[in-house]
Amino acid sequence: MNKLKFALIGTGGIAQTYAQAFQQSNCCKLVAVADINQDSAKAFAEPFGAKAFADYKILAENGEIDAVIIATPPNTHPEIAMFFMGKGVHVLCEKPLCLSVAEAKAMIETAEKTGVVFTMATKFRYCEDVVKAKAILASGVLGEIVQFENAFTAKVDMSKRWNSNKEIAGGGVLIDNGTHSVDIIRYFLGAITDILAVETSGTQNLSVDENVKMLCKTVNNVVASVDLTWGINKELPNFISVYGTNGTLHIGWRESKYKLNSSPDWTIFGTGYDKVQAFRAKIENFRNAILGKEKLLTKPEDALASVEVIEAAYKSLNQNLWQKVVEKVETAKK
Repeated sequence: MNKLKFALIGTGGIAQTYAQAFQQSNCCKLVAVADINQDSAKAFAEPFGAKAFADYKILAENGEIDAVIIATPPNTHPEIAMFFMGKGVHVLCEKPLCLSVAEAKAMIETAEKTGVVFTMATKFRYCEDVVKAKAILASGVLGEIVQFENAFTAKVDMSKRWNSNKEIAGGGVLIDNGTHSVDIIRYFLGAITDILAVETSGTQNLSVDENVKMLCKTVNNVVASVDLTWGINKELPNFISVYGTNGTLHIGWRESKYKLNSSPDWTIFGTGYDKVQAFRAKIENFRNAILGKEKLLTKPEDALASVEVIEAAYKSLNQNLWQKVVEKVETAKK
């Protein structure tokens, strides 16, 4: 099998999972790495026999690549992404995609003009348990969805991380983990039409939001609730719970299951969240989309919608009011 040649820009924390995904993939090969810390780039590249660079522009001139994964802080994404698009390189960009809707639209427009495949590297759509859960719900066995819950609630020291620097990250936990939440909700329930975000007190004295609750109204008249925190370790077993008229479904960190109201027993359908599996599926779907063998599971319009919803969420957070989300509903239903 011909392996598609990838470059990775940024060798921070998220890059370590990409390393494991590439090691497990039979169709994707990491051939070049760039990081402003060249020692880090060299150490990361060595196990793959990949080239290492301190500048992504030099990498572009000296590395023979088909696609690039951008794993740098979000304030750098538009510039790097559009640079590679201009070189005819396909771009898979980590979340959050960027800091504004205007930037997101510019990235997508550039991709269309240059004819490259481009999207956001969200991970949960690629988790086996999440995919199975969507099929279970689509079968109708749980009836109509009444409530949908999502929670990312772990205590993490963010005092020295770029994710808590507003100029770099665009905000706090709402844009960082909330981007995942938005994409999960849209994956299961369709477009988000209205959003309410409320901030509660933090524990780390951060200058950005640390604990946020969200309510999201969807095009299918379901209200999804989201719990986001960096300050409290709630040790919840599930990160997604769906309550239907005929039963309940949980997607957990270590086990996923559902139970019908007519049955006393739970049906286990998965072993929980497997991060490396999700990353491998993500890069392989991107590879197959480039080769015309599959459609992108996360499309550019999904990437744009994630930015639109988060932008509306911050308006809500600042004004303590429900906000309309500017999103093309007909596109989001696909």
